[in-house]
Amino acid sequence: MKDRGFWKKLGDFALGKGFYIVLFLCVATIGISGYYLLQTAVDNTGIAEPAGGDASVTLPEQGETEAPPAREDPPEQEAVQPEPAAEEPVIQPEDPEPVQQAAQPPEETGDERVSDVFTWPVKGAVLRDFSLEVLSRDPTMGDWRTHSGLDLAAAQGVKVLAMSAGTVEQIYEDPLMGTTVVVDHGGGLQSRYSNLAAETAVREGDAVAIGQILGEVGGTAMAEVGMDSHLHLETLLDGQLVDPREYLPEQ
Repeated sequence: MKDRGFWKKLGDFALGKGFYIVLFLCVATIGISGYYLLQTAVDNTGIAEPAGGDASVTLPEQGETEAPPAREDPPEQEAVQPEPAAEEPVIQPEDPEPVQQAAQPPEETGDERVSDVFTWPVKGAVLRDFSLEVLSRDPTMGDWRTHSGLDLAAAQGVKVLAMSAGTVEQIYEDPLMGTTVVVDHGGGLQSRYSNLAAETAVREGDAVAIGQILGEVGGTAMAEVGMDSHLHLETLLDGQLVDPREYLPEQ
């Protein structure tokens, strides 16, 4: 009996106030569903529209295509050379008692000639010329041989002069050429005077000027006794025999 009363009360409630509650819930559900459907439709419409406008491309007609402008190379820039860093000055420690060094005199090289002025040691004809490549007849020996100097005609006792300024280097007795005086003129040049008298006017080490008397013509050269009285003159450059005429002035 109690169960039948409960169900009877529930049915009366559903027919009365319960009807309006259920109706309100249905209307609310329909409203909410409609709102979400409308919001979804609006969002889909915004996505469907193209973002970049009309995507069509208009191609230019043939013959109207313009060449792209030539690319201009940027002007070359001159390379900037870095300036060298300034060297820091080196500071030398102070010397409380500096030592004064004496100036050294220039070394004498001997490359320069004492004088470039020359003269004939005697005035006379050339009896026999300088000849190292062509044989000439030797009046004393009677054969043909080379000749190392000039034979200048001069009587015995004639003064023999220095052909240029220099220093007397040697005075000696040669077994073939007799009394000989050698003068060094510097620059590798030497003059040699042979067939002199035994007594000379200079000594070894003497400085002589051009034209200074060295001695007299003698007859001491055994290798040339078959010739007239003369002076035998030789010149050497760096130890090699050369023609005296290359230095003597024109007669």
